Amino acid sequence: MENIREMGLIGETYELESRSGSDNIEAGSGDDHNTSETKSSKRKKYHRHTTFQIQELESSFKDNPHPDEKARLELGKRLALEGKQVKFWFQNRRTQMKTQLERHENSILKQENEKLRIENITMKEAMRNPTCETCGSQAILGEVPIEHHHLMIENARLKEELSRLGILASKFLTRSNNGSTLELAVGRNEFSGFNSMDNPSTMIPSLGLDFFGDRVSNSFPVMPPQMSVDAPFDKSVFLELALAATDELIKLAQVDSPLWVRNLDGNRESLNLEEYAKTFPPCIGVKPAHFVTEATRASENVMINSTELIETLMDVNQWTEMFPWNIGRASIVDVISPGMSGSRNGALQLMQAEFQILSPLVAPRQVKFVRFCKQHKEDTWAVVDVSVDTLFQLPVNCRRLPSGCIVQDMPNGCSKVTWVEHTEYDESNIHQLYQPILRSGTAFGAQKWVADLRKQCELFSVMMSSASDNSGLPPSSKKSMVKLAQRMTRNFCSVICSTVHKWEVVQSSENMRIMVRKSMGNSGEPSGIILSATTTVWMPVSPHHLLEFLQNVNNRAHWDGLSRDGPMQPMLHIPKSQDFGNTISLLRSTTMPAGNGMLILQETCSDESGSMIVHAGVEAAYMNAVVGGGDPSGVAILPSGFAIAPDCFPDSGEAHEGRLGGGGGGQSLLTVVFQMLVSNTPAAQLTIESVETVKSLIARTLQGIKNGLQ
Repeated sequence: MENIREMGLIGETYELESRSGSDNIEAGSGDDHNTSETKSSKRKKYHRHTTFQIQELESSFKDNPHPDEKARLELGKRLALEGKQVKFWFQNRRTQMKTQLERHENSILKQENEKLRIENITMKEAMRNPTCETCGSQAILGEVPIEHHHLMIENARLKEELSRLGILASKFLTRSNNGSTLELAVGRNEFSGFNSMDNPSTMIPSLGLDFFGDRVSNSFPVMPPQMSVDAPFDKSVFLELALAATDELIKLAQVDSPLWVRNLDGNRESLNLEEYAKTFPPCIGVKPAHFVTEATRASENVMINSTELIETLMDVNQWTEMFPWNIGRASIVDVISPGMSGSRNGALQLMQAEFQILSPLVAPRQVKFVRFCKQHKEDTWAVVDVSVDTLFQLPVNCRRLPSGCIVQDMPNGCSKVTWVEHTEYDESNIHQLYQPILRSGTAFGAQKWVADLRKQCELFSVMMSSASDNSGLPPSSKKSMVKLAQRMTRNFCSVICSTVHKWEVVQSSENMRIMVRKSMGNSGEPSGIILSATTTVWMPVSPHHLLEFLQNVNNRAHWDGLSRDGPMQPMLHIPKSQDFGNTISLLRSTTMPAGNGMLILQETCSDESGSMIVHAGVEAAYMNAVVGGGDPSGVAILPSGFAIAPDCFPDSGEAHEGRLGGGGGGQSLLTVVFQMLVSNTPAAQLTIESVETVKSLIARTLQGIKNGLQ
């Protein structure tokens, strides 16, 4: 608003300077007394625009920066302004925007010019004192033209890059003169911090999500390209959109009240939508009338430095592996800019992704967006996403407004991450059981992303620590078990997101989905026909109580068929963090002979947004090899398990319409997933008996949990 007032004052100053003496002086005489009165009268003629007038002028400027005389007169009449006042305001507004843009583009061109100057100096020095690359001594004259040739090629490349930037700047300026909307290029509200591009850092190899160098193949198939960017399309539009989104993200991360308000529990921050609308013009167009908004912010220190985290976010495979609970699959459609000086600074990618909730009641969100990485300061980076569907005029049910994170290095090797999630989506196709979870930000909010990031970084810290733990395993054995558990959990999540694998729906009802697919055994799964059943029910217990019940080995007999022959006994326990709800365990039946039969590998993940318990049977011989530090990639595994989410209804003490399984006093949503290998032959046919078996298995499991909780 301060900038808007400055614009109004500039317009007033130009207006007064342009008026004649008769317009500004009511009466005049030669004596000093009359002169004083004249000056006083002149001061009274100064006109300060009201807030309403400025807002209306700004709104009209967005629609038409070059109004004709008729439009100016109509606008002046509506705002009680003279035609000259409106004319000079528009003229000054256009001049101001052009000046801002020229300043920004000149800064970029100066940087490129400085790089060329340094390259020229280096080239001249190399020509004066040529050396032999093999022996290091002074080169003979015959070698100089070759070195000279290489330098000339490099110099020509840099000149071409500078020319390209000049053409791009010329396009921006041409659009300014033609009256196009330029907030995208210059940055709204003159937030000057985002113009700093002169501190590129040296690229450091990222640590990745396997944490140990030899990466596990990503179990999430890459999304097939579903949109193409044809050659005639002006990709500079993506840069304009990315710059505007970065400007908005940085301001959203730094500004507090009144833009952000704390929820009643004091643990979450939500966006004040009314204040947001006043501060930022629509970045990707006006929100559709039937869409709702979800906007949250969270900040936390995590055990990873900024360079490693930036590389993880910009690499689509590492990003998918870092957040397997949220991301079904993702791919890069086009790399518009790889970055500057060998770093990720300035990297711009066109991407598409599926964001998922671990329940069959909610379809994955399919979003197409650009991801832009910007070094804001020497120790601060910004990674921003913003949807591009409006550029392609594609129909969507979800739009990603400027979202992402600001990463700042801390002295202890950690990073302070401020995460912003801002999404608009069509709520009409969301099951009403999950509408409160989405609105509260529990499912896709900033706190969820930060919590998942913290869990993964804590796991890496535990694995790399030389301190002993309760497992008693050497580092190589812990490494192998963690890899196998991670692959098991990723596979479990992909079963719920039906678009990851080529599933064929066998039966689908309001609260259950049964699917089948053929597996060739290429991705760490058994070969044959795999049948899966997934359902979500409401449970009248708190998420914490439900997690404790399912995690307790003494309660497994209520829901685990393998435990009915005898109680399960823990063999190994690897803590992933200080939280009891994040562990990797190995269980065996007390009735099973040592070293034979089937063992149970189980991973538990828990945070503020919910919990997950994933388990799978593994033959003892294979598991012993993994515990011994062997390669787990050859172990076939077929996971099942549970996902627990909190009931986010405003009043959980009353029955709520739409709950599955009952009402009254409920606090949890429980998703149950079962996978069965019904045939070892991929060409076999699915039978009705197999479908009925998995349905009865789900029913017995749910009934056993309810009985055990009672």
